[in-house]
Amino acid sequence: MRYPAHSARHFGSQVLQLMHDTGHAMYMLLEAVCFTRYVFTQRSRHEIATQMFTTGIKSLAVITVVALFTGMILALQTGLELRRYGQEVYIGSAVAVSMIREMGPFMTGLIIAASVGSAIAAQIGTMVVSEEIAALEVMSINPNRFLVMPRLVALVVMMPILAVYTNILGVLGGAVVGTTQLGVSVQAYMDNAMQFATNKDLYVGLFKAVVFGIVIATVSCHQGFMTSEGAVGVGKATRRAVIISFLVILVLGYMITRLFYI
Repeated sequence: MRYPAHSARHFGSQVLQLMHDTGHAMYMLLEAVCFTRYVFTQRSRHEIATQMFTTGIKSLAVITVVALFTGMILALQTGLELRRYGQEVYIGSAVAVSMIREMGPFMTGLIIAASVGSAIAAQIGTMVVSEEIAALEVMSINPNRFLVMPRLVALVVMMPILAVYTNILGVLGGAVVGTTQLGVSVQAYMDNAMQFATNKDLYVGLFKAVVFGIVIATVSCHQGFMTSEGAVGVGKATRRAVIISFLVILVLGYMITRLFYI
């Protein structure tokens, strides 16, 4: 009888810890949102610009490759099935709707969570274990204003831009496959893509990108602040930040799609 009781206590403690961490992360997010009134100060502008450069420009290479091949894979797999019914001309609509509504923001979110989110968690975690965060607090500098707010603003601004970039390259990658391997002309491909992709698909995709940016910033910063155990703790925080960001992006992506389309 001890084992079930022990398991119940362990499960209860895990639930309480999850609730505590979630509350701490939400409080951190709300405080960072309140500090957005300082966005246009000189120090904040510089830090936000630095974070936007890191999030956007430094991520373009991997996003370009992933976006192109995502569109190419979608076009190839969809086109092979449609060709069985003589309808391969409609691959443009399938690729465009899939990329704009779901795959564009989703793939962008995963890439940014793995590259930028992990870097944020590692940077803040290193500052925690080296007591730089404590030094900021001693100098009466709020870490949420100094560290979280610029990263939150940068991710919220850059994620929709990167998602649009991913969408464009994904559609172009599908066009390459359609013209070279499935015998669909560029004109027919683009006509179908423009005909079936609606403004609602674009708005929902951009909304997802903004939500994913908030998720990545919140989870990564929170895991960084929760770092302990020195260098080993930094590695654990970085790993947790990526895993949790992936899971939350998957769940929220499904929930947003269900909210707007069902």
